[in-house]
Amino acid sequence: MAQILLAEDDTAVRSFVERALAHRGHTVTAVADGTEALEALGRGRFDLLITDIVMPGLDGIGLALKVGRDHPDLPILLMTGYSAEKQRAYDLDELICRVLVKPFSLRDVCDAVEEALADSKAS
Repeated sequence: MAQILLAEDDTAVRSFVERALAHRGHTVTAVADGTEALEALGRGRFDLLITDIVMPGLDGIGLALKVGRDHPDLPILLMTGYSAEKQRAYDLDELICRVLVKPFSLRDVCDAVEEALADSKAS
């Protein structure tokens, strides 16, 4: 299965997504912000980045821009609970697979991940 990097500052959401994906057989490295995500990217290889848009420090948009520049083959899935932030993400259509809107179900996140992974393999 896939090596997934998850950046989410909300502990409950991070835990929910991490458990859901691990249950599906994926290996998940979960971090609390964009800076930690960049550090994790420097230490290992990942098949997918899932990141919240609104986080302290380096937010998901900034993270997506850096990852798109430094790891152009890494698919990116964004999450947000804020409609204004979702609109900002549409400016990143070239870099991201999808924006997942909170609250989402276990099925929503797992389906979005499987779709992103399938699309990246097809490319």
